[in-house]
Amino acid sequence: MRGTDTAEPEVLIERRDGLGLITLNRPKAINALNHPMALAILDALREWAADDEVRTVVLTGAGERGLCAGGDIVAIHNDAKNAVAQGDTAAADSPSGRFWRDEYMLNALIGRYPKPYVAVMDGIVMGGGVGLSGHASHRIVTERSKIGMPETGIGFIPDVGGTYLLSHAPGEIGTHVALTTARMSAGDAIAAGFADYFVPAEQLPALLEALRDNDADTAIAKFAQTAPESELMAQRDWIDACYSADSVEEIVARLRTHDAPEAAKAAADVLTKSPVALKVTLRSLRNARAATHLEEVLNEEYRVSVASLSTHDLVEGIRAQVVDKDRNPRWNPATLADVSAAEVDTYFAELGDKELGLTAPEGK
Repeated sequence: MRGTDTAEPEVLIERRDGLGLITLNRPKAINALNHPMALAILDALREWAADDEVRTVVLTGAGERGLCAGGDIVAIHNDAKNAVAQGDTAAADSPSGRFWRDEYMLNALIGRYPKPYVAVMDGIVMGGGVGLSGHASHRIVTERSKIGMPETGIGFIPDVGGTYLLSHAPGEIGTHVALTTARMSAGDAIAAGFADYFVPAEQLPALLEALRDNDADTAIAKFAQTAPESELMAQRDWIDACYSADSVEEIVARLRTHDAPEAAKAAADVLTKSPVALKVTLRSLRNARAATHLEEVLNEEYRVSVASLSTHDLVEGIRAQVVDKDRNPRWNPATLADVSAAEVDTYFAELGDKELGLTAPEGK
């Protein structure tokens, strides 16, 4: 599958020496994921699941900057502008709606993959990149890893199964990461349940070579080192005390009055994000915490994503952060107090015959 502006394929799919190799190949865009790339990966994984010659799947990203900076949000911005302008109620059938459907199906397949799936989460791993790696059986981070879910900063809500991972992090660390869009280091990611192993970046070529002759556990054990300390885990006291509140308003109030200096900064960070996205995100996280499996969470995330597509804040957030880059979004509603429960409810409305409709395998 080839890109529109280069002769190089946007994702490299190879089968070699018992490995199924997937290399995201848009280094200038930090390997941002688009719909054709997601479909290519989905097709390969489905084929390899029944291929006895593929023992292990390995996901990497081209270039030095990161595995994947997320989804192609400029394309989403165009869809969202059209949806808002036309009052479009068929967002599930839009290009973005179709992309998310296939992307979330891919996330679910990764989470249930019948063979070892090794994700090398080197460098930047954001949003859609977390969906490709965070549900893998073997998740490797390096000293260069920066992992996060930046959605509330663009008027969107964590998706790709991100609310499942965030809600199952220890205490309220996931709530903090989601509402502030904080970046996790390697140590943070392992502590929060987003990754499993720490391997120095300089050892990655040797690790990839070892995977050709060894099973995943054996190969990784040769190179894995003790993970760096997690600064987030060291701050669990104030994070848990503040983010355990039932509303974003109460979370901000607790952060502002807590003695920890980091808490005041977190309050300021939260208040720069889309008020409605913050409230929808908090409800999504609490719902995901009670969910029984990843598929259930992806189904709800799909409803929320489709609803977001026809909102002012998604258009405005992408404009401010990515298109015009003035970093000055004008949210509407402008404050947390202005966001009603009824408005939050609209994000969770069922989609009838447009539901994602994922189900977990029986007995799991």
